[in-house]
Amino acid sequence: MRLLACLAATAALASAAAAQNRPANELRIGYLNTTTGSGALLGRHLENGWKLGLEHEGWAKDGDALGGVPTRIFYADDQTRPETGLKEVEKFLKNDKVQIVAGIIWSNVIMSVQKPVFDAKAMLLSTNAGPSPLAGPLCNPLFVSSSFYNEGNSEALGEIANKDGSKSAVLMAPNYQGGKDMLAGFESTYRGKIVETVLFKLGESDFQADLSKLRASRAESLAVFAPGAMGVAFIKQWTASGLAKQVKLYSINTIDNMSLPAVGEAALGAVEAHHWTPDLDNAKNKRFVRDYVAKFGHLPSHLAAAAYDAPGLIAAGVKAAGGRTDDMAAVARAIRKSTFESPRGTLRYNANGFLIQPYWRVEVMKGSDGKPAIKAIERLGERTDPHWQKCPADKRV
Repeated sequence: MRLLACLAATAALASAAAAQNRPANELRIGYLNTTTGSGALLGRHLENGWKLGLEHEGWAKDGDALGGVPTRIFYADDQTRPETGLKEVEKFLKNDKVQIVAGIIWSNVIMSVQKPVFDAKAMLLSTNAGPSPLAGPLCNPLFVSSSFYNEGNSEALGEIANKDGSKSAVLMAPNYQGGKDMLAGFESTYRGKIVETVLFKLGESDFQADLSKLRASRAESLAVFAPGAMGVAFIKQWTASGLAKQVKLYSINTIDNMSLPAVGEAALGAVEAHHWTPDLDNAKNKRFVRDYVAKFGHLPSHLAAAAYDAPGLIAAGVKAAGGRTDDMAAVARAIRKSTFESPRGTLRYNANGFLIQPYWRVEVMKGSDGKPAIKAIERLGERTDPHWQKCPADKRV
């Protein structure tokens, strides 16, 4: 216990020293991403969206202003490993003296870094990960999300499966916080029978045994969460198995504009619920998609869309806080009290820093050019996360 107390005191002193040594009137942001390994495909979209958002806010290089304040940005790779993410965030806080830690794809990574960020009185801005504990008992007024709470898409997908008349389903996801949250969301709204739940290792590429279990289950439907390279491998093996002729596929962040170019027609007919698609008809989305394609040469994904919003939120929050960079609680509070225009439409925040936003039924079908495309079919309405009431009253904004 004494050792833990000493370590905590040392960390607090280091954070205080870092704040004292930070240049006056400068905003410093640490962007934690996944740029190597099986998560690199997701990381590329996350960083592309972030950098386009910076460009649209007039920031091109260190020293340029964001929200009227000169800003420096530092980057690091978590390698999909919580322990690596923690080390990189500690460097951000102690060496780079950042006031904001942003980015983060994986829920287990954000859970490993949230406490040191909050202890340092820095703001944590997630551009993807949305684990349920951060929405509920571990919520913090220094937290802001520009993305979604983990269960949102899968809750909506469960309701879609009900409307489609699905009576039984197998659930599949990687065995980590995000995967468990995704499946919990589907199960909370689905009225059919859950025949089996399969948790595979994060980064899995061989699904033959899992597909054999699905075949033996005789379930009508499959709800699968397999983001990035996992999704590409899964869909290819799914098609080769012939199960598509027997089982209805419901995708949870598995078939998207990151994986679709690699899987092609194998994805046709898949159904998903999503909070963003490229064909949403609003001015912000049209500009985002047009400029993204021109800059990067491919369609953006939901990761890119959420990351794109983050620089604008930071700029607006800093301005609303009077340009102060020494009070991140004020910046986070300003963001969470605002509404803002997004490629997803006009959005607002819940009391725990997660977004209240609409969802759509989307399907993979052939586009006008004959190639598979993801199309928004039906607006499903707004969703509010179910965890916010577990957020302590003194942590709400």
